[in-house]
Amino acid sequence: MSQTPSVPHGLPMDRDAGPFDPPREISRLREARPVSPMIFPDGHEGWLVTGYDEVRRLMADTRFSSRQDIGPVHIPYEVPGVPAVTEPSPQEPGLFVSMDPPDHTRLRRMLTGAFTVKRMKELEAHIADIAERQLDEMARLTPPVDLVREFALPVPLLVICELLGVPYADRTSFQADTATFMEKEVALDEKIAAYTGLTTYLSELVTRKRATPGEDILSDLARRDDLTVEELTGIAFLLLLAGHETTVNMLGLGAFALLEHPEQLAELRADPDLMPDAVEELLRYLSVADIFYRYATEDIELGGETIGKGSTVVVSLLAANRDPRRFDHPDTLDVRRKARGHLSFGHGVHQCLGGQLARIEMRAGFAGLLRRFPTLELAIPADEVRLRTNMNIYGVHELPVTWTETAP
Repeated sequence: MSQTPSVPHGLPMDRDAGPFDPPREISRLREARPVSPMIFPDGHEGWLVTGYDEVRRLMADTRFSSRQDIGPVHIPYEVPGVPAVTEPSPQEPGLFVSMDPPDHTRLRRMLTGAFTVKRMKELEAHIADIAERQLDEMARLTPPVDLVREFALPVPLLVICELLGVPYADRTSFQADTATFMEKEVALDEKIAAYTGLTTYLSELVTRKRATPGEDILSDLARRDDLTVEELTGIAFLLLLAGHETTVNMLGLGAFALLEHPEQLAELRADPDLMPDAVEELLRYLSVADIFYRYATEDIELGGETIGKGSTVVVSLLAANRDPRRFDHPDTLDVRRKARGHLSFGHGVHQCLGGQLARIEMRAGFAGLLRRFPTLELAIPADEVRLRTNMNIYGVHELPVTWTETAP
């Protein structure tokens, strides 16, 4: 153990180690004290958990609650126009990500059938077709083009809209609200307006599906008489948001990472069978959904520290996935690594429902991109790529790329 570092005031967020690595201060904290006290901007004395074993234990322990309606959950960075948190937040119906068992269990169980490995395997060829059609569109353009707008965004969005039964034609309005809602430092009234816009749209959609259901996940849920419209709306909000935001950013940031590691890109091109391992490694290495929160419902011992009842606990999955006690040379991108066991989809009862879907989209997306664009490269210097440091899901805002030839 190195000397105990000073207690951070607020969550270190500056990507000063590079676009793919955790902030240096977070890596230092993980090495010195994987369960670290942290002073929040509002003065709350909470905790930051960065070690792999400690994060895994915490996420499996339901005494660390996901609810925000039993005690105030403090925000670890400054947000304009948001007063200090002193009261719990009301529980929004259907948002099972911020529930504990048994409420979480009741809602999640309704969805497990829609996301089984078997059902996802059946979708694999269809998802590959969607990716291929989008690559056809991109190949018709004159480079340079923005890989996010032309590929990384439309593929997961087309897939999740089709699965849920959300009209893809409506994407412009709900994407604008999604972007505002996901921005970290946006003013509270703007965030509430974006959330209201999204939930109003989805409430009208699920109400229509109740009247005339189709062949999609939201219609299947709308047929149930044990869900209210409010719960259906909350579930739809969660699935739409989680179902494209994370994969969009994994495709964009993953392409950036591969272009910045040409030797890994060459290995993957030479041996496409490495793709499943490469996807797990990119998930581990990038961990775009990084920061999560828990509320300690009692005094709990973790990693040799006692986390007091009422504490807000901040978890960094990126730091945990870069823990040298779990992964050899963790800051090296290695497409041959067996990275299973990473925490990018979480752990415990809240482990990501759509993990298998995301894997299939990434395998199809990266495989198609590498095959169709053998000369793909960045069209701007790497240090000019705009990083999503202002968003709750990390990635790139745009990725300008160019090429000299495409493969059929």
